[in-house]
Amino acid sequence: MSLIRQELKLYNSLTKEKENFEGVTTDHVGMYVCGPTVYNEVHLGNCRTYTSFDILYRYLKHLDYKVRYVRNITDVGHLVDDADEGEDKIGKIAKLNKLEPMEVAQKYTNSFRTMMSLLNNLPPSIEPTATGHIQEQIHLIEQIMEQGFAYESHGSVYFDVDAFHQKTGSYGNLSGRKIEDLIAESRALVGQQEKRNNIDFALWKKASDDHIMRWNSPWSWGFPGWHLECSAMSSKYLGDTFDIHGGGIDLKFPHHECEVAQSLSAGKPQPAKYWMHANMLTLNGEKMSKSKGNTVFPSELLAGTSQIIKGTFDPMTIRFYFLQSHYRGVMNITQEGIEAADKALLKIITAIEKLSKLSVKSNSDFDVDQWIQGCYEALNDDINTPRVIAQLFELVKFINQSEDSIALTANDLARLKTFVEILLKDILGLCIESTQKDKSKDIVDGLLDLISEVRDGARADKNWSISDLIRDKLCDLGIKIKDGKDRTHYEY
Repeated sequence: MSLIRQELKLYNSLTKEKENFEGVTTDHVGMYVCGPTVYNEVHLGNCRTYTSFDILYRYLKHLDYKVRYVRNITDVGHLVDDADEGEDKIGKIAKLNKLEPMEVAQKYTNSFRTMMSLLNNLPPSIEPTATGHIQEQIHLIEQIMEQGFAYESHGSVYFDVDAFHQKTGSYGNLSGRKIEDLIAESRALVGQQEKRNNIDFALWKKASDDHIMRWNSPWSWGFPGWHLECSAMSSKYLGDTFDIHGGGIDLKFPHHECEVAQSLSAGKPQPAKYWMHANMLTLNGEKMSKSKGNTVFPSELLAGTSQIIKGTFDPMTIRFYFLQSHYRGVMNITQEGIEAADKALLKIITAIEKLSKLSVKSNSDFDVDQWIQGCYEALNDDINTPRVIAQLFELVKFINQSEDSIALTANDLARLKTFVEILLKDILGLCIESTQKDKSKDIVDGLLDLISEVRDGARADKNWSISDLIRDKLCDLGIKIKDGKDRTHYEY
């Protein structure tokens, strides 16, 4: 795998270009991905992001890297509208439902993990919570204050963005924002008297007396700022410099920009060598929004309860749908699109199942080495899953064209079957068995085999009316009949 490793390129949001992947250490990879704020069910956009990084995680493991994958749970400090004022998102839900905040956090943490499992996303190596790392966050604030880049105000502590930028000139490098524009835009906002500048962000917020989630600190009883949490947890488990920091595109600014500033201001190096961002998910060309009433949750697709996307879909259909778009591109979900993905996945599964039934020849008409190389080239090109899917359909086309006279040597067939299984299961994470190999399908397949035998008998007797009737009725049910030299083939 060492030669394949050398070809891996990843797009780095910090440098704005694809770069050869070179880890901090030779055989180990540290990867941090910002996890969910657990105040609601995980939505489709989140699922797409975590599935994208699951593919990266799987592929790095396939390349024989020892990967420490850290994905946090934000269970405090994330305020409504991502601001420094207002209610805590979890606390707000807790009050509305007369629950303890940790009860809300636990409920939605459990549902998040369940959904990740249904979509076959591997669990991270470490899943730390913000509330479990309060002391680490306090210590990081103290380090930033010692360097002169934070100040206390009325029991809260704020990061001094202007002082940091004056010293380093680096605020905005990740997101491409200019501090002059940010300052100009902030002047139109209602002034925050505790802050020296409206663009400063909270490292620690003093809690009001009725605020349930609060801890003691050198400055007040309060809670940590949202941006601070990831800086503290990533450095604790991956060190001051690690390989990959990932998240959704909406986190690039201000969340990730602030993470970089916090680390540098504490006297630490740039936290991650590679910053990676998965793009947004739209619905019928529009951004999903509760106010528009066009939000779709994956649980609705699985249960068939969505009022927008009709039908019930398997988790692997949803995962496959995600893979059809590159993680850096905007992905649009539509009724037609997900139905097409369902059919496309079935075509792949049906073709792959035929591999075990094929006979072999002395020569191969299909270049297995070139096809496998094409899959690796696609994966090494910034995890280009649409190209991988295109490769799979090249194989499907070959299998379907060669049903009666497959031209593969025994060695090529064995290598192809082995790699296809690794590609589908281990790298792409598609659970083919769970999608198709249930008892009801086995019964249906048996019945179709019996019907095919009856039709073969009718054709042999030149009873074309019966033969055509069976073909037409099966076609109406979505089952395509193909007449081979010796027997009838069918596919869904």
